Amino acid sequence: MIKPVLDVHTHTIASGHAYSSLQEMVARAAEVGLKILGVTDHGSALPGAPDPLYFWNLGVVPRNMYGVRLLMGSELNILDINGTLDLDESYYKRMDIRIAGIHRLAYKGGTKEQNTQAMINAINNPWTHIISHPGDGTVELEFEPIVLAAKECGTLLEINNSTMNPYRHKLAAHDNNIEILRLCKEHSVPVILGSDAHISFSVGDFSNLWPLLDEAQFPDALIVNDKPELFMEMIGQRF
Repeated sequence: MIKPVLDVHTHTIASGHAYSSLQEMVARAAEVGLKILGVTDHGSALPGAPDPLYFWNLGVVPRNMYGVRLLMGSELNILDINGTLDLDESYYKRMDIRIAGIHRLAYKGGTKEQNTQAMINAINNPWTHIISHPGDGTVELEFEPIVLAAKECGTLLEINNSTMNPYRHKLAAHDNNIEILRLCKEHSVPVILGSDAHISFSVGDFSNLWPLLDEAQFPDALIVNDKPELFMEMIGQRF
């Protein structure tokens, strides 16, 4: 089992349905031994999300706190079957990290094939670093084309800890994530584990994922959470 040193999918009170401040999240990251923390509050299409001005002003935030390298960005919403993302490039340029994901309250869905193409288009978007919780079952997807697109573009697919929490009632999540891991192993595609923390106590918590990774016999070499230099290179940043 790897020892994770980075968790880059987390949310603060700015997201509207999370419960800890920015400094509480970073302090917790330091407490659990993380070297890198990503704070990725929701894009503006999701109810309760911050005003776009929040993302415009990210430059005021120190990128090192309590000995932790801080990446400020957003979990952007995939809005439609074309893979359109919310906000725009003028905001993306102010972010260190950009995650894109499908959320039921923001996505205008389509057929399985259309949903798959929407995600592939988001993967192909040069601003996208990570696809969040592709296996959560919010929409039907074909996973092999998504994995192959991620390999071609160098975009990371996330295996999401929160999705696997029983309280979420994501009934398709187990089988979907096993399939994603199987395909990523087959095609040598790296993945990233994300806590999707909405409170500080969940920062760096991947406890729902260890049994999944064991079941899939997924190789440690394809998990980037213990490889900070590699991860930062993949998102075009220096460690």
